[in-house]
Amino acid sequence: MELRHLRYFIAVAEELNLTRAAERLFIAQPPLTRQIKQLEEELGVKLFIRKARGLELTQGGLYFLQQARTIMDRVDASIEGTRQIAQLRKTVFAIGFVPSVFYGQLPLMVRRLRRNKNLEIVLHELKTREQIEALKSGKIDIGFGRVHIEDPDVEQEVLFNEPLLIALPASHPLVGRSPTMAELAEVPMVAFPAGPGPNFVDVALGLFHRRGLKLQVIQQVNDLQTALSLVASEMGFTLVPEQVHKLQRDGVAFVSVGDEKLTIPVIASRRRGENPNAAMRLVNTILAELVENRLTGRYP
Repeated sequence: MELRHLRYFIAVAEELNLTRAAERLFIAQPPLTRQIKQLEEELGVKLFIRKARGLELTQGGLYFLQQARTIMDRVDASIEGTRQIAQLRKTVFAIGFVPSVFYGQLPLMVRRLRRNKNLEIVLHELKTREQIEALKSGKIDIGFGRVHIEDPDVEQEVLFNEPLLIALPASHPLVGRSPTMAELAEVPMVAFPAGPGPNFVDVALGLFHRRGLKLQVIQQVNDLQTALSLVASEMGFTLVPEQVHKLQRDGVAFVSVGDEKLTIPVIASRRRGENPNAAMRLVNTILAELVENRLTGRYP
């Protein structure tokens, strides 16, 4: 089996159509069909079910797709890292993050790391589950997210719990006081991010559900900035981490919940059991200092 077999398989699995996959790969369809057949014979597993309207992945095919993507991500990360090291003679350190953690002290950590002339810092915006896969493939070295995800190859550390605020239209009657969760449950909610969980919106909705309250999600969007724009348009409220109030968005007011102390964790994810290299030791040192500043109220 060669890497090209994995690339061919991934293309066919994503397109579920041999003609489109062949066009995407810039090869003719008959050779592609032969390569997929050879791959199935080598594995001893049927990867696709042939149907009149196209292809469908078998259970074995679905599993192999996940593994093939992980392998190719690792290969791509190795190639990119090798090129950068050769060109810059620097150690490449890649960080994954969800956007909502970038309103706190993470930018300061990145700035301090960039001062080290021996480091090349690469940033990847990834949801927490995507970070887990990126850690396992070698695409990133550390991830910062909000959600606990169990995986035997990854360890997660809660750095601190950040208070949550309510972003409301500036003209809303609940602005100017601290509304209860029951009052908020009567207001439509703009949720983020969209897509399969677990993610920030699952944690936010869970805070209400555990208290027997059901929210009406009027719109689900991909990112925080769009959510705040819809709040400013008076579509409803959204939950945001405390640091987001620094944005000072027109038409949006940030208030705290009156009857509960709502928080959400900031979580660092690393590869389990990996001995930290010099770059990771530096990251851990800076991170420990920033977390201490956050917990004691000494903001930079």
